[in-house]
Amino acid sequence: MIIVLNENKIQVKDNQTLFDLRDQIKPLADVIICNGMPVQSDRILQPFDHVIFIRRGEIPSESELEAFLIARHTPEVHEPLKQATIGIAGAGGLGSSIAIALARAGIGHIIVADYDVVEPSNLNRQQFFIDQIGINKVEALKTNLKRINPFMTVDAEHRFLTSQNLTSLFSEATILVEAVDCAETKAMITSEWLRAYPERPLVAGSGMAGYGPGNTITTRRAMGRLYLCGDGTSAVEAGHGLMAPRVGIAAHHQANVVIRLLLGLDPVEEEC
Repeated sequence: MIIVLNENKIQVKDNQTLFDLRDQIKPLADVIICNGMPVQSDRILQPFDHVIFIRRGEIPSESELEAFLIARHTPEVHEPLKQATIGIAGAGGLGSSIAIALARAGIGHIIVADYDVVEPSNLNRQQFFIDQIGINKVEALKTNLKRINPFMTVDAEHRFLTSQNLTSLFSEATILVEAVDCAETKAMITSEWLRAYPERPLVAGSGMAGYGPGNTITTRRAMGRLYLCGDGTSAVEAGHGLMAPRVGIAAHHQANVVIRLLLGLDPVEEEC
């Protein structure tokens, strides 16, 4: 019988149990994950079960690490994510949070573009550190992403996005995520992307300022392949700034849209 151990197919005997295999392969393992779920009790293995054995506190080998990073994924989810190339326009509060969520999910290739540098007022909501102040945002973000997922490719484009360079910068991306602040740049990205690549989705943010109720942030299809994540109303203004919680909610809505699209699922339709 064939099962998948640490993302490698192996042959085991019929009626082999999970704990018997643990005792043979990694007897000191105290974390057992089968088909994406932690397991506390023994059971008979089934064909093509996905099994991971981990010993708490032990640094895995490089050959084991990638399998461990995706151990909690549902089986068969990892491959389409690993093969994907995703563009992110903007590396601020939305863009940096989206990129980190996608890196942790196992996206194989991210192209991120932003012209700005990290400065102190960014740190209340953006995924950077004090010692990265003054560094180009895209380079700082690339460093952070590679620390999280060394198996991914990150193209960091330190430049201002224009109608002349947008589509060429993200030509490899099958999905583009809009994560910029300026309304004019948002409009440019939307019009240029949908004109050049009408078959490729655009996932945009709209309305996440302040500290209003988190449940007012939703995902909706605006038209065709354009998806909007946010409450659609809360703009930045005096006394109503950007804060990590609501920015993070909107960013994770956007990241989730990307994952659902890659898995062939409707990003908006609710499942029972």
